[in-house]
Parts: sequence; structure tokens; C-alpha cells
Amino acid sequence: MSKLANSKSSILSPDHNPLLRFFLKRTFYKQFCAGETSAEVKQTVDGLRNLGFSGVILAYAREVVLDKKQTEALASSGNDEAAEACIRNEIIPWKKGTLETVRLTRAGDYVGLKFTGAGSQALYDLSKQADPSPALKEAIDSVCDLALERGVKLLFDAEQTALQPGIDAWTLKYMEKYNKTEAVIYGTYQAYLKSCPTIVASHLEVARKGGFTLGVKLVRGAYLGSDPRHLICDTKADTDAAYDGISEALVRKSYNSILKPSSPHNDQTETPPFPNVSIVLAGHNLLSVRKVQAICSAQKASGEKEADVIYAQLQGMADEVSCELVLAGQQALAKGGEKAGLDVPKAYKYLVWGTTGECMKYLYRRAQENKDAVGRTREGRDAMARELWRRVKGAFGSA
Repeated sequence: MSKLANSKSSILSPDHNPLLRFFLKRTFYKQFCAGETSAEVKQTVDGLRNLGFSGVILAYAREVVLDKKQTEALASSGNDEAAEACIRNEIIPWKKGTLETVRLTRAGDYVGLKFTGAGSQALYDLSKQADPSPALKEAIDSVCDLALERGVKLLFDAEQTALQPGIDAWTLKYMEKYNKTEAVIYGTYQAYLKSCPTIVASHLEVARKGGFTLGVKLVRGAYLGSDPRHLICDTKADTDAAYDGISEALVRKSYNSILKPSSPHNDQTETPPFPNVSIVLAGHNLLSVRKVQAICSAQKASGEKEADVIYAQLQGMADEVSCELVLAGQQALAKGGEKAGLDVPKAYKYLVWGTTGECMKYLYRRAQENKDAVGRTREGRDAMARELWRRVKGAFGSA
């Protein structure tokens, strides 16, 4: 899979090798991706809505993942000819694909946005923590404006740590512009990075001082193969503790032992107030999801203002988590929903779309990440066994 994702050979490119495309399109691609065309994407998304999902998070697959040498060799498209080629061959196709992604969604949905898909100039600007070039800024602005117009939220995806400081800087600038009343722009925070609690805390402080809503998409992490190992939590248990601690603090709007304020308030002893926060809790760990659900249910039952949170899992993965959320939402609505003081969880699926070749890097990460997949498979197997037994008993009138 690594060779297919990173090779420049036409033989190993699904977009140029019809036999390879035929195989991948009907196996890995079909499992994890939404489609190559608008019609295919619509069919996939409609199927998820019919199952009871509150909506989708849709992303255009075009992206670039760099190795160490490529990162060090990044250069600006300085001369006019190179700059024009970059705009024509990289920025404009990314803009068109991302705008089409927004058009494929509806109000209440989310769109994932990867800056690296815009090509070499974007990579250079991010690596140098510089502002986006004029052409790229115009492209990003047009996407944000269309999303705002259509009632769609934008998730600025996390990428490799070499580029992440630049992504964070751009994300905060766009949040300040678009998140004055509610979250339209969300940043992505990877709990497997040791620095994650500190970064979230610093962004909360920026949002508090700037008077805007901080949009937080919290994930465990997806760049184990390219991020430097010393930056990542030493154990999975450490990652779980960071993820659960950050999510609890955000949902409760209260700092804790994991998520500590970035700076003291007033007399150096008072904890600063929390800004408004909207949360996309993205993860496949059922225990983490249940912990947040319990907090939200308690908030709703006590009349406390409930956190603005949705739950998201990747298409083709952790369906036992997604289906439990969908079922919980349906059961809560059947009992009166929010009017009856019940929390109604909102379940979303994250999907990418694009040609089979464009999706290969995404598919490669799916093969790399989630080392707890064996445990989740066991949970899924047990859940299916229980459901099968329930149906058998029902067939004989003893359910």
C-alpha cells in the first residue's frame, strides 16, 4: 500500500493503470471512500442519511505527504512562470475540487479541508509559517464564503508536524474572521502528540481574548508513519488519557489536570474563563465516546447548558460505535428528545471522495492507524453475535 500511495510510476498509479484501478475501486476504495463522481458521492451520502446519521463530513482527497528530504527541499514558486504553473496546475484544481465538495453537502454537514492539496506553494508557505500566497488566499476565502452561505462547517485537517504550526496559524486567523457568533471553522488537534494539551490551551486563550468561538475537532492521530516518534505519546494509554482529558475539559468547559490554562488570569491565581467551544469528537474508541455521552446526558438532565458536540467515525470503520450513537439518538427522540430533557447524540461519518489515485494516501493511513483495531474487531464480533441471538429468539417468539 505504501508503494501505491507514494510511487510516481504510471504502472503503480490507479489513475493510469485500469487493472489496478478495477481491483482497488472494488475493494479498499469501496470500503472507505464516497465515490469518484458527484453521482457516486450522492448515492453514498444518501445511504448514510437513510441509516439515521445526522450528516456527513466530506473531504476532497487531494493531498501531499512529504518525507524528511522533501520537507527540507521545499522552495517557493518564486519566478513568474513557476508561480503561474503552480496556480494553474495545483491551486485552481484544489479550489475547484474543494468548492465542489461544499456543494455536495447540505446545511449542517461538515467539509474537511487539506491545505496540502493546494500544492507546492501551499507547502512552502506552511513550512515557513508564512501567510498564504494571494492566489491561495483567494481560493481559501472563496471556499469559506461558500460554506458560510450554505450553512456548512469547515474542518481544517491536521497534517504532518512539520507543517502543523503553519496550519494552526492559518486556522486561528480564519476562526477569528468567521467564528464571531458560532463555529464555522474548526481546527484539528491530535491527542497522540505530547504537545496537544498545551496547543489546545493556547488556542482557547487566543479565542477568549479574540472573542470568537473555538472550533475543535479532536482526534487521536493519523501520521504515525511520518511524524517524528519523540513527539508522540510514549504509550497508547498516554494518548487515551490525553484524548479523554481534553474532551472532558472541552465538554464541561472547565480546565482539568490534562488541559491546563495556558496562562493565569488577573492576579496570577484565578483560572481564566472558558471561551465558547464547538466540538467534533472524532474517534473509534467506544469507551471515550461513552464518557462524553454520560457528561452530555448529565448536563441535559440537570438543565445545565449542554456542550455543542457531535461524534464522527471514518467511513468503513468502527461501525459498532457509529450504530450505537445512531440508535441512542433514535431512542432519545422516541422518548421526547431534548424537550424531555434527554441528550440526543449526533452521529456523523467522515468520507473522502476523489479519483482512486487521489485517495491512495488516505487509504494508506487507514491501513497504518488505529492499532486498537483488533480490540474493536472483537467488540464488533461480539455485538453481531448478540444481535444474531436476539433475532433468533425473536423468530421463535421469545425476544
